Amino acid sequence: MGILTVRLTEEEERLLTKRSRGAGMKKATYVRQLIRDAPFVTAENVLADATQRMGDTRLRISRK
Repeated sequence: MGILTVRLTEEEERLLTKRSRGAGMKKATYVRQLIRDAPFVTAENVLADATQRMGDTRLRISRK
C-alpha cells in the first residue's frame, strides 16, 4: 500500500478534524472515503454535493 503525505495548514487540520468527528470516523478513514467517492461529472453533481454538505437549504449558492 502506498503512502500519501499531505501538508495542511492549521485551519485545514481543524476542518478535517471537525468533519471527520462529525462523520464519526478517524481522519485517515475520512480522507480515504473522500478519495474513493465518485468524481463530479457535471455542475449539477457539484451543487447537489454542496447542498448536502451545507445542510441548510436556505443558504444560497451564487452563480458566478
